[in-house]
Amino acid sequence: MVAVSDMSSESVQLHAYLCSGLSDPKRIAILYLLAEGPKNVNTLARTLGISQPTVSRHLKILRERGLVRAQRRKQAVFYTLNDRRVIQALDLLRDVMRDHLLSQAHLLSPGATPG
Repeated sequence: MVAVSDMSSESVQLHAYLCSGLSDPKRIAILYLLAEGPKNVNTLARTLGISQPTVSRHLKILRERGLVRAQRRKQAVFYTLNDRRVIQALDLLRDVMRDHLLSQAHLLSPGATPG
């Protein structure tokens, strides 16, 4: 684990900038879809049930943060994950969220005593 004293302000700002790319549920869904393989904007829009311009805006944010990259193939542009570790990070966060929700549910269950 990195000590806070070892992190520069710039490093923390860059970390927050990267994480802000994950702050929208549709962007997280896009990342999981791209984990399955390259997809173009129209495929992503159809799968997610949102407009092509909306998908394009989300992809722009993900590209700016280095999470996805674009590759032109003939007439279409396909998007891929830039680094598959982002999916591992998302899975880890999902596990943390699940554990938190289970803990909250336990506290709300009848007869539960505060931990």
